[in-house]
Amino acid sequence: MAEAFRFAVRVKPGAKRAAVGGRWDDRALVVAVAAPAVEGKANDAVRRALAAAFGVRRQDVHLVHGERGRDKVVELDPAPADARDVLDRLLAG
Repeated sequence: MAEAFRFAVRVKPGAKRAAVGGRWDDRALVVAVAAPAVEGKANDAVRRALAAAFGVRRQDVHLVHGERGRDKVVELDPAPADARDVLDRLLAG
């Protein structure tokens, strides 16, 4: 079974459209979501966007740290075998 994979994200709530990609402050993946940062709506949208980007189920994306802020630590569990490659590609672009 695949191990869990953790990485940092920077969330941009209230964006015109959802997008995953790019690097923030040279340490976190940028995740833009249209949902507002109210009542967990942005967190749910982040989980959906990351699940689509990594090709996993939404239930496999967990917020480990930063539930109430823009900076979060996310865990994919179980992680796909190519999770590191997907993250590197998303950070580059």
